[in-house]
Amino acid sequence: MGIKSEKAPSRRKGLTLTDVLVTVVVSLVLGVVYHLWASVSSIAGLLFVQSDELVYGMWFAASTLAFLLIRKPGVALIAEIAAAHLEIAFGSAYGIQLLLYSVVQGLGAELVFAAFRYRSTSAFVAGLAGIAAAAGSLLADIYYGYVTEYATWLLILKYSLRTISGFVIAGYLMYGLAKLLEKAGVTQSLRPVERKEYDALDS
Repeated sequence: MGIKSEKAPSRRKGLTLTDVLVTVVVSLVLGVVYHLWASVSSIAGLLFVQSDELVYGMWFAASTLAFLLIRKPGVALIAEIAAAHLEIAFGSAYGIQLLLYSVVQGLGAELVFAAFRYRSTSAFVAGLAGIAAAAGSLLADIYYGYVTEYATWLLILKYSLRTISGFVIAGYLMYGLAKLLEKAGVTQSLRPVERKEYDALDS
């Protein structure tokens, strides 16, 4: 998967009912993944200090995947918030705190897509959105006081790993998943697929 820019096909502005429903479905699926991902994070954390941060990027995935599929303003933020609501419904130990995290993470991703005027759906831009979501999570960590007692080296390690994870998992991994869904024809009802998009899948 390259980092070349891929232009989203022109389409009617504004979210349609179909867009909202698909966003909700994506959020529901990833909300379940978010809930189960805590176990994956615990296992990953056994490798070395702060190694659980290597899988943290999955918690940003709803925002990037939803945008890559629907490609409209607001989708990244809505998807992340909706996924957090489902995670809360499953009884997450973090409870209402997840709402703040979902807002700042989804907003971070949203701002990156907005910076590219919602026209680029490349893996690289999705990766940048994952990094921005990681930055949002840092702000929430600071707000809740989770990092006040960390040594400088530990802070750098922790958020460097989280940034990498956001770039790879929320960016490139979700990009690959979106392309697989496109190739399977899942997204044909969401937006028109141009010939060059099929060519990009084969490249």
